[in-house]
Amino acid sequence: MTGAPETRVARIRAALVAALAPTELDVSDDSHAHAGHAGALTGKGHFSVRIVAPCFAGVAPLKRHRMVYAAVDELMNSDIHALSIDARAPGQS
Repeated sequence: MTGAPETRVARIRAALVAALAPTELDVSDDSHAHAGHAGALTGKGHFSVRIVAPCFAGVAPLKRHRMVYAAVDELMNSDIHALSIDARAPGQS
């Protein structure tokens, strides 16, 4: 439980930028929609990520998700309870 939601979003963004060099990145804190949820009791948050990165070209969706989780692995222990991921290669709709 480290820091305010804005700081968490900034840490998630920084981890994804450093690991995956995205051309597009949106990170949103959806924790407010999960108030009362059992996971919210830990102080960790619910986040959504929309990421477009060249490293995803030719990579299966499951592996893309694994790449995102690997990039934020450390934050899964401290800040993230749930993560919704939309990971695409450039030019994918």
